[in-house]
Amino acid sequence: MIAVFNTTPLISLAAIQKLHLLQQLFNSIYIPQAVYYEIKAKHSFAYQEIDADWIKVKVVQDKSYLRLLSNELDDGEAEALCLAKELVADTLVIDERIAYNIAKSQGIFVIGTLTVLSMAKKAHLIETVKPLLDEMVCSGRWYSATVYHDFLKELGEL
Repeated sequence: MIAVFNTTPLISLAAIQKLHLLQQLFNSIYIPQAVYYEIKAKHSFAYQEIDADWIKVKVVQDKSYLRLLSNELDDGEAEALCLAKELVADTLVIDERIAYNIAKSQGIFVIGTLTVLSMAKKAHLIETVKPLLDEMVCSGRWYSATVYHDFLKELGEL
């Protein structure tokens, strides 16, 4: 299974030391160059982890499509969506609502960080999600009370 990642899911998982779960959930993990540079410049705590050989950095080829997406999305989001199309990825992992909706409208299978945690629990890679979700929130990640509650309830952790 090929997965393309945007910045937010990677830094969220790196913040709770769970980035390694991705190796067990996906066969191939790609990030666009803009995501790599964004993490390198703004999120030094995650930089060494994403520099692992199992995370492949790719340059987006379709510059005209990229320019079109850049009108509505930031560089990382636009490149992630573009790369997912170019690689015919099985999954795009992105949390930002506008990018998520654009990708979905174009027939791309999209999930977010919470779904990755749910997959890890279902695969018995982690026992519970709540402490990890709480840790992500403490590290600066924001979820509405409704999303937080509904997600944990769905997993049987409330």
